[in-house]
Amino acid sequence: MNDKAFTFQTLHPDTIIDALFDQGIWVDSGLTPLNSYENRVYQFQDEDRRRMVVKFYRPERWSADQILEEHLFAQELLNDEVPVAAPIAFNNKTLLTHQGFYFAVFPSLGGRQFESDNLDQMELVGRYLGRLHQTGRKSRFVARPEIGVKEYLIEPRAVFEHSALVPAALKERFLKATDDLIDAVMAQWHGRFNTLRLHGDCHAGNILWRDGPLFVDLDDARTGPAVQDLWMLLNGDRAEQRMQMEMIVEAYEEFSNFNLDELALIEPLRAMRLVYYLAWIIRRWDDPAFPQNFPWLTGEDFWLRQISIFIEQVKVLQEPPLQLTPMY
Repeated sequence: MNDKAFTFQTLHPDTIIDALFDQGIWVDSGLTPLNSYENRVYQFQDEDRRRMVVKFYRPERWSADQILEEHLFAQELLNDEVPVAAPIAFNNKTLLTHQGFYFAVFPSLGGRQFESDNLDQMELVGRYLGRLHQTGRKSRFVARPEIGVKEYLIEPRAVFEHSALVPAALKERFLKATDDLIDAVMAQWHGRFNTLRLHGDCHAGNILWRDGPLFVDLDDARTGPAVQDLWMLLNGDRAEQRMQMEMIVEAYEEFSNFNLDELALIEPLRAMRLVYYLAWIIRRWDDPAFPQNFPWLTGEDFWLRQISIFIEQVKVLQEPPLQLTPMY
C-alpha cells in the first residue's frame, strides 16, 4: 500500500459509494463523516431508509487476521447478549475489500452520551464489563497484540527521538522526562495478573447509552489485564476515583472475579497511554487530518506542557496505588 493510500488520499466519496454498491447497498443519502482519526467512518441511509455506518480501516495498521479477530469478538459478545456494535455479514463475510482498502458495514445504533459522573450509569457499565470480560476469557486472540511496555513505551520513545516535531531546543529535556517516566512505570509494572481479550479503549466516548450501555469501536481490542477496561472510566480526585472503582468492581464481580493486584497497574497504564497517544499523533502526521486537528503540536508551549505532564505522572507513580476498602 502506498503512502497516499495510507493517508486516505485515494478514498473519495465515489470510491465509498462504489464499494457499498458492490455489496448490494444503494446509498440514498449523503455520506456523513463520524468522529474518527484512525479510520474513516461514515453514516448513510440506504434505499430502504435503513441507517448504516461504513468503516474503512487505515491501511497497514491491522492485518486481515487481526481485523477478523475484532469482528469475531464482537459477534461473540452479541451472542452472549453484551451490547456492542458488530459488523454486518455480506455473503458470510464481515471484512470487505475495495481498491486495496479493508472496510466493514455496521448498523447505525444511536444513543445518548454516557454520563461519566452518573453513578447509576457507571454501576451498570461495571456490570456489563463483567459480562464482556466473561466472554473475553472464553478464548484468546492469536493475531492481535498484547498491551505491554514495548509497544506503549519503548517504541514511542524511539518515535520521539527521531521526530522533527519535537523542538530541537526542548528535545533533550523532553527525552529525559520520557525516560524518567518509563523508568517509573517499569518499577511499578508487575506480572501478577492474567490476561484476557479486552475492549482495549473503554473510555466514556466509546460508550453510548440506550437504557443501558452500548459499547462501540472495538478497533483497539487487545489482550491485557482486566483493569485496562476499567480505569479510563474514573474521573475526579482520588477519593472520587476510589468510590467509583469500588462501585465498578462490586458490579463487575457479579459476573467476573477482579484481581485487586491490578489496581497497582492503573497509574502505569495511564502513563503508557500518555506516551503512546502522543507517539500515535506523530506517526500519523503525514495524514492531512492530523495537522488540521492537532495544530498545537508544533508549538513549544505544547512540548513544555508535555514535559510537565510527564514529570507530574512520575510523582503520581511514586505514590501508593489506589486501594479499595477491605470488603472487596
